[in-house]
Amino acid sequence: MAIDTQTVKRVAFLSRLRVDDDKVEATKEEFNKIINWVEQLNEVNTDDVEPLIAVNDTKLVCRKDEVIEGNQADKVLKNAPMSEYDYFVVPKVVE
Repeated sequence: MAIDTQTVKRVAFLSRLRVDDDKVEATKEEFNKIINWVEQLNEVNTDDVEPLIAVNDTKLVCRKDEVIEGNQADKVLKNAPMSEYDYFVVPKVVE
């Protein structure tokens, strides 16, 4: 499977990336390298390999959800650039 110029432009549009016209050819070559690499992976025999959920086989150790230190707003807010009424003050980003 080979990627053409139109496919590069479509992928760029769908992923909201700007690819300048002078970079389309280089991007096409990169895409084709990636596709070739994936096709090489398809040649690997995985018949006797069980699917993995994770790379390592560790179990997640759950702990009891307990509050061990609380009511420390003054210590937490001490590092904040601005605070008011025991809350962080941040710049307004939406008008």
